[in-house]
Amino acid sequence: MQTLIERGCGLDVHQATVVACLLIVRKDGKVQKEMRTFGTATRELVGLRAWLLSEGCTHVAMESTGVYWKPIYAILEGALEIVVANAQHIKKVPGRKTDVKDAEWIADLLCHGLLRSSFVPPKPIRELRDLMRYRRKLVESQAAERNRLLKVLETANIKLANVATDVFGMSGRLMLRALIEGKATPQEMAELAKGLLRKKIPELQLALEGKLEEHHRFLLELQLQRLEAAEKDLAALEQRIRQKLEPYAAQLALLDEIPGVDWTLAAVIIAELGVDMSVFGSVSQLASWAGVCPGNNESAGKRKSSRIPSGNVYLKSGLVEAANAAGRAKGTYLRDKFFRLKARRGYKRAVVAIAHKILVAIYHMLSQQVSYNDLGDLYLDKLNKNHLTRNLVHRLERLGYAVTLTLQQKAA
Repeated sequence: MQTLIERGCGLDVHQATVVACLLIVRKDGKVQKEMRTFGTATRELVGLRAWLLSEGCTHVAMESTGVYWKPIYAILEGALEIVVANAQHIKKVPGRKTDVKDAEWIADLLCHGLLRSSFVPPKPIRELRDLMRYRRKLVESQAAERNRLLKVLETANIKLANVATDVFGMSGRLMLRALIEGKATPQEMAELAKGLLRKKIPELQLALEGKLEEHHRFLLELQLQRLEAAEKDLAALEQRIRQKLEPYAAQLALLDEIPGVDWTLAAVIIAELGVDMSVFGSVSQLASWAGVCPGNNESAGKRKSSRIPSGNVYLKSGLVEAANAAGRAKGTYLRDKFFRLKARRGYKRAVVAIAHKILVAIYHMLSQQVSYNDLGDLYLDKLNKNHLTRNLVHRLERLGYAVTLTLQQKAA
């Protein structure tokens, strides 16, 4: 097998150690192998980089397992060509498994050009990705804390959620604090309502008459404090995200034109994909990487399971969320296509198909820096105008109507 890289190193990465195998292919075809083991402290990783550079190493490969590869990547970035490969793609043949054998196997695959590098975005995008993923965790934590608080209210038979649309709005929070203090009567707490909620004061008085004990007040106070702390952290995080998004204002404006995509989803898309679409090769490879296309599993000429691949869970969930919103945007091509697919293939397949269409639009918009062009909700009808007309006439005739078609004259 032809050797493509003359000096390559395979790294078997663990939490505390890194086993490095350096392969040097001589001009006579013989291979020189050198093994070393390093710790994962910063000083030791700097020593790893110095050793590789002193030996003339040009390429380094390692598995993208967990987060242990990230500090190594950060130290070697810029000095060497780094290949971060999917661990599923470089599994060794079973038997004789040691860290040394794993490193040697990775180095061998690297030198023969058999490793496909995973997508590792540039540092600014990686920082934005960390912020957006942490924002998702905070939003989930905030929702979970709200649900816990509502559960305590139900346990104490406080039916505030049955009357107030938003328990955590201005009026709801005033009532929650009054419940925690335990000094106001239901009538006095109902009078804390603001705006349109004042029309429901009699209902609020009944809803606030519960059996609230000291145990419930203690839990409510803790949960409300945690909720407010999460909201404060979320506000600070979003301010930081907006600062990181300033260099990508043009891309944000383009993505915001797509039905179902707001600034949050646009930020998720930029954080997960970046703005350089050339790294994915083609839109088909991007769809496979994102996990919004059918799987490819064929054997002996028979198609087996075509479930969508795992893909990038953060990007996939964002695209599905955008597809759901696009399905409710009236007068758009995506909404018309969604309901056509839903009728034939069901909701889940329809929403994944619309997510795929949104991703295709994103790829071309970011690649060519062009605006979104909505085809309109009549686009699919116009493709088969005669066929659609015959079907509609036939359905009316089956119901007993005599149909006469007259072409409408266009206004001058």
